[in-house]
Formats: sequence, structure tokens, C-alpha cells
Amino acid sequence: MLLSPDNKPAIIRTERGLAISGTRITLYQIMDYIHANYPRHLIRHQFYITDEQFDAAMSYIDTHYEEVESEYQTVLLQAEEIRHYWEERNKERIAYISKLPPKPEYASAWQKLQARKAKRAAISQ
Repeated sequence: MLLSPDNKPAIIRTERGLAISGTRITLYQIMDYIHANYPRHLIRHQFYITDEQFDAAMSYIDTHYEEVESEYQTVLLQAEEIRHYWEERNKERIAYISKLPPKPEYASAWQKLQARKAKRAAISQ
């Protein structure tokens, strides 16, 4: 475990996973940038953390790369499953909402929008 200058752990495990101590920033967020091939100096500027915190995070990732990468892949899978769940759950609701008539206060704007859509469709044919 890496220690910060005040002898507290620099990287801790929270309910969200491995995180930089004193922040809500997870190492998986940093891994997103690493996988996007961002240079380290640009990754550093994406987060409001000190140089010491960033160096501790990068050092931890470098030292425990296989473990962090494995957890990162698990996090990505879970995020995809959650996204898919909510997309499926909301399909019917979104379809229902799209068929609702506009609220009375938006009726004139709705009519203008429909007229523009019709005009655009006529031009593209």
C-alpha cells in the first residue's frame, strides 16, 4: 500500500473500488484515460488532485497493473449491464412519452416544429 507524505494510505478501497484517498476519484476513471492513450501530463489535468495524489495513483496502477486492469474490466462490464438494463426498462416509457400530445403552453412551438419537419421532408425528396 502506498503511503502519502503524512503516512496515510494514498490509495484506498471504497465501496466504489480503488480510489485516491481524500477524493471520489477511482483508479478506473484514470484507466479510462490510459485506455484512450492520453499522455500522463494530460491525464493529470483532467482531475483536480495534487501532483502527489496523481503520482501515487499512477505508481499504484503501474505496480499493480494486472489487478487494476482486471477490476477495470469488471467495472466496464457492470456499467454496460446497468446501461442495458435501463435502456430496456425505459423503452416502453420513452415510446409512451413520445406519443403524448404537447402541453398546451408548448402547442405553438410544437406546430412550428412539425411545419419545419414537413418542409424539410419535402425538400429532401
